[in-house]
Amino acid sequence: MDKVYENATVALRDVVADGQMIAVGGFGLCGMPEQLITALRDSGVKELTAVSNNAGVDGFGLGLLLQTRQIKKMISSYVGENKEFERQYLSGELELEFAPQGTLAERMRAGGAGIPGFYTKTGVGTVIAEGKEHKEFGGQTYILERGIVADLSLVKAWKADRAGNLVYRKTAQNFNPVVASCGKLTVAEVEEIVEVGELDPDRVDTPGIYVHRVVLNPNPEKRIEKKTVRN
Repeated sequence: MDKVYENATVALRDVVADGQMIAVGGFGLCGMPEQLITALRDSGVKELTAVSNNAGVDGFGLGLLLQTRQIKKMISSYVGENKEFERQYLSGELELEFAPQGTLAERMRAGGAGIPGFYTKTGVGTVIAEGKEHKEFGGQTYILERGIVADLSLVKAWKADRAGNLVYRKTAQNFNPVVASCGKLTVAEVEEIVEVGELDPDRVDTPGIYVHRVVLNPNPEKRIEKKTVRN
């Protein structure tokens, strides 16, 4: 099955809708599906719940969707680089569900594996645990965290074949594999597309069974999030 679509706009045209939960790969600006995020903004959908490690930065990544008020709720572990996010949250315009970074990754992995919930010690005794079920195992207290299944997942990979098998490059892998697995429908933005059989099966990071659509972005904008130089 050839899963390659003409561009990001076409790949999202018939699958996005108001009120969806959308999981997005990336860590900071690394491994972020920038063209898919732009196409999502241009689609005009609103009232979205975005699941992502972070909220991009002002004017780039998910920051684009915050500027246009298309996100009503963020489920994230880190949001410190986005002033518009801060403004909307403090003014009550944006809902926020914080999740410890490892817990967030496991919630998406669990959702993709068909596991509705799991117990973890992370967050016990903090505000993270408020309102969650507590249970004792071996004399230790754990809290119940729910798996995440997104209506749509957007991921960034280095290479793909036409069957949707993905290969990530170094740290750009970050959250992308678990995001890819937890989506009811997953769209991947890649820098190179090869024919089926050209990828080494031992190098495939996300099998094509998790990926429904692929779009090519051969020249992504690879911004430096923070640049530090010597005086």
